[in-house]
Amino acid sequence: MTFLDRMEAFEKRITELEAENKRLHDTVAYLTKQLFGKRSEKTSSLSEGQVSLFDELPPVFNEAEIEADPKIAEPNLQQEADKFAKKRYKGQRKDQVKHLEHVKKVYHLVDAERSCETCGTELVAVGEEFVRSELEFIPAQVRVIDYYCETLECRTCRKNDRPYMEKAETPDPVILHSLASPSTLAWIMHQKFVNAIPLYRQEAEWQMLGVTLSRATMSNWLMLVARDWLLPVVERLQQELLKEKYLHVDETPTQVLQEEGRKNTTESYMWVYSTGQYGEHPIRLFEYQPGRGGNYPKKFLKGFQGYLHTDAYPGYDKVEKIIRCYCWAHVRRKFVDALPKDVQSTEATVAAQGIQYCNQLFEMEKALRNLSADKRYKERLTKQMPMLVAFWAWAESSRQAILPKCKTSEALLYALKYKEGLMNYLKDGNCSISNNLAENSIRPFTIGRKNWLFSGSPKGAAASAAIYSLVETAKANGLSPHRYLEYILGDLPGVPFRQYPDILDDYLPWHPDIQKKCSSSKTSK
Repeated sequence: MTFLDRMEAFEKRITELEAENKRLHDTVAYLTKQLFGKRSEKTSSLSEGQVSLFDELPPVFNEAEIEADPKIAEPNLQQEADKFAKKRYKGQRKDQVKHLEHVKKVYHLVDAERSCETCGTELVAVGEEFVRSELEFIPAQVRVIDYYCETLECRTCRKNDRPYMEKAETPDPVILHSLASPSTLAWIMHQKFVNAIPLYRQEAEWQMLGVTLSRATMSNWLMLVARDWLLPVVERLQQELLKEKYLHVDETPTQVLQEEGRKNTTESYMWVYSTGQYGEHPIRLFEYQPGRGGNYPKKFLKGFQGYLHTDAYPGYDKVEKIIRCYCWAHVRRKFVDALPKDVQSTEATVAAQGIQYCNQLFEMEKALRNLSADKRYKERLTKQMPMLVAFWAWAESSRQAILPKCKTSEALLYALKYKEGLMNYLKDGNCSISNNLAENSIRPFTIGRKNWLFSGSPKGAAASAAIYSLVETAKANGLSPHRYLEYILGDLPGVPFRQYPDILDDYLPWHPDIQKKCSSSKTSK
C-alpha cells in the first residue's frame, strides 16, 4: 500500500469516527433531554410571529427605534389595572358556585348590644348587608343500608287451613353475600380509574372513615363486577365499534403478574380502540393482551373494514381489509427529537423546517374541523396537497445533505418511508391527520400505571380494561363516569339481558335516559 493510499484510508477512517462521534453525541443529548427536558412537544420558538431557527434575527436595538412614536401619550396604568380587574373578576365567583346549594347565615347582635349608645332606645332591624361567600367542604359519609322485605299474610286463608303469604321484592345485590353496594363500587372505580388513586391508598382513606376495607377485598369486588355486569356492556360497545368505518388504535406496555408460563418482569400490553374523530357515537375500548403481536388487533377487529389510524408499527398490517392512515404527529415528534442544542448547525435548520411544515398542516386542519366531510375532503386537496408536495420534495433534497444515522436523517427517512400511509388521510374527509385521539384516550391509563405500577393477575388486568373502557367512553359522551358506573351496577343486576341481549342497548352511553341521568353537567342531579 502506497503512502497516498494509507493517507486516504486514514482520512476515510477519521471521517467515519467523526460521524460516529457526532451520532453518539446526538444520542446522549437526546437521552438527556428525555430524562430531564420538557415533555411537551410545543415549539413556541417556531410558532408564527416568533423567531425561527432558520430566519435571520434582526438587531434588537432597531426595533425600539423603528416602533418609537413621540406623539403617543403615556398609558394610564391605574386605568388599565382597573379595566383588567373588572374584566377578570366581575361576577366570576358567582358563576363558579351558582349551581350549588346556598345556605344563608345571618349574624345578629347579642341582646346586650341591641340598644342605642346615645339614648339607650332599643334598636330595630332595618335590613341585612351581604358580606361574603365561602365554599364549605362536607367530608364523605358512610352508612349501612339494612334491607328488609315486608311479609303479608291472608288471615282468611289461614283460618281455613290454606296459608297464603306474600313478600315484597327487593333489588338484586350487585355481589352476593357482600357489603358492596353500587355506590361503593362506583366510588372505588372512580378513585382508581379516574383519579389514579391505587387501592392501598384507598384502603387508608376507608380506614379514616371508620371502615376496615382491605385492598384485596376491593380488588376481588372489581374483578367480580367487571366480569358479571360491565363486560357485557363493553362487548355490546365492541359490536357497535366494528360497524364504524374510521378507527384509531394504540398500545402501551404494562406489567402483569402471575401470567402463565411468563416471568413477572415480562412486558404485556394494554390496547385501546377508538372510533373516529367525526363519528356519531364516541367509543373507547381497552383490551389487555400478553403481547404486542399483530394477531391481537386482527382478532379484535375481525369484521371491520375501513380506515385504521395507527403509528407505523408493522403489526397492524395483519388486520385485513383496511386502509392504514399513519400519524403526522409522529412525523413531527421525530423532528422535535432531532432538534440539537447547536441551533446554527445544518441539522437544526432541517429539523426546524420539518417542524414548520407539520405545524402548518395541523393549523390548516384546525380550520376544517367544523366542515362537512365532503368540504373537508375538497379543502384538503386544494390547500394541503400543495404543502405536502413541497414537503416531500424538500425531504428528498434535504436527505442528501444530511449525514446518515443522525436524528435528523432518521426523521427524514421515517417520513419518506411511510409516505403512502401518511397521504392516505386525504382519501376521505372523515379521516384524521393524526392518531392523537387514541393516544389521548390511553393517557389516563399511563398516568395511573405510574401509581400502581402493575396488575396483580391477568384477571385483574382484564377487569381494569373493562372499567377503563366504560370510564373513557363515558367521558367521550359527556357523562360522569361515577354516575354511569353506579347506574349500571344498580340497575343491571336482575335484568335478563343474557336472554334478551337487546336490553343492553338501554345502557349504552348515548341512550337518552343515560344522557339524562348520568350527565357530567354541573346542574344535573
